[in-house]
Amino acid sequence: MRPLDEKETTQVFEKLFKFTGPNLKHLLERPAVEGPDPEPGRYCLRLHRNRVYYASEALVRRATAVARPRLAGVGTPIGKFTHHGAFHLTVHALDLLAAHARRRVWLKPDTERSFLFGNSVPKSSLARITENTKAGDGVVVMSMADVPLGFGIAARSAQDCRKADTNAVVVLYQADAGEYLRKEEELM
Repeated sequence: MRPLDEKETTQVFEKLFKFTGPNLKHLLERPAVEGPDPEPGRYCLRLHRNRVYYASEALVRRATAVARPRLAGVGTPIGKFTHHGAFHLTVHALDLLAAHARRRVWLKPDTERSFLFGNSVPKSSLARITENTKAGDGVVVMSMADVPLGFGIAARSAQDCRKADTNAVVVLYQADAGEYLRKEEELM
């Protein structure tokens, strides 16, 4: 496990900024609450086997006692680097994104299942959308009970959604909570 280099850090922060905006600083600057130490420090990002982990500094210090081949991971895996060097957020980052997201989309209760099966969100499924959402913004998809279901990329701005056809895609699918069941082997 090692800290991210400058290029990797830039890629991770750009992806996270797409969803959190200026709230990104709260992810790393907040004091850690996990770990056995009385002062666990802050949160940090670490890379292990092409996966990026979000963990407290105290937990990372203790993980250095474990040999690399035996270490499965530490903290919360938030994404992974592909063989070509691109960074992709995984469904594990949903809790972090939901807590710090700038833009949200709420789905109608009877259409949540479609999104949880890995489909993009059409306008007919949309209950609410955060004002000032632009096309290309990262959005967290929520149920009407404010339970985070997944995340995606806004295909249309909030203004365009009002004028769009009912079958027009509003949010392009990225990840959803249903992946825990569908891709159980890949996520570990």
